Amino acid sequence: MQETRLISKSLLRKNFSSIASPIKPEWLKINLPSNKILETKKIVNRQKLTTVCEEALCPNLNECWGNKHATFMILGNVCTRSCSFCNIQTGKPKSVDEFEPLRVARAVKDLGLKHVVITSVDRDDLSDGGALHFYKTIKMIRKFSQNISIEILTPDFKNKENYLKTISRCEINVFNHNLETVKNLYSDIRPGANYLHSLSLLKSIKSAKRNVLTKSGIMIGLGEELVEIKELFNDLRSVDVDFLTIGQYLRPSLKHYPVIQYYDQDYFDTLKKIAIEMGFQAVTSSPFSRSSYRSSDEHEIIKSRFDH
Repeated sequence: MQETRLISKSLLRKNFSSIASPIKPEWLKINLPSNKILETKKIVNRQKLTTVCEEALCPNLNECWGNKHATFMILGNVCTRSCSFCNIQTGKPKSVDEFEPLRVARAVKDLGLKHVVITSVDRDDLSDGGALHFYKTIKMIRKFSQNISIEILTPDFKNKENYLKTISRCEINVFNHNLETVKNLYSDIRPGANYLHSLSLLKSIKSAKRNVLTKSGIMIGLGEELVEIKELFNDLRSVDVDFLTIGQYLRPSLKHYPVIQYYDQDYFDTLKKIAIEMGFQAVTSSPFSRSSYRSSDEHEIIKSRFDH
């Protein structure tokens, strides 16, 4: 088992750029985009849409877009929070685009998707955190594409009004909300978020929509310990989360939180085994795994769940 390289938290808080990450292994190098992605990019650009694939510098863009799979990011590309791991820009967002749900629905139809993931930036400036816009987008997708499974990856809607009632009206198959990291690292990694609130959100959705599968994802390599990861898994199972994704944290720039440790596939396989033994229905665990990476592979589980 690989050991975590420890670093002083107080030093990390002072200046992330002063902390060097370990050398990235050769097998973690990302392939450059190929011509296969051009058709997906053309459709996305034609509808003037934003994808988290591009905004978050996802390492799987080439593979996913080559297979006509994209995760659409609604409510703009400016986030009201500033998480230390995230590459999405922070600032004051523009007003909500009321025509965006229609454009997303058209792109989904043009791509011929069987499964689609819709996510958003944090919109703390909106009274409902953007919940109604999620509802409108999903409703429009269903209008254009009846035989499709829909997954939403939402912010935490912290301190927002009526978000649960609105999200509960959404005709979705999977509700995804990422914990991102272990509880002890929240103050450094997710300032503005709250570990227990995120767990509560997943629990509330499962209680409100019993037929909906719930999902969460984490990054490793941020300085967490194995015992903390196991506690996180246990917390997710305690609120009946069905799916889990585990991926290697990759530092977007020197301004972001440093990578403390790179892990090989053996470690990810170990975590997957632990998670499956704890009762998760499906676990995607690899260095390049991200919350919506190969999410369509879960389609058969989704289909069998709703066929019964």
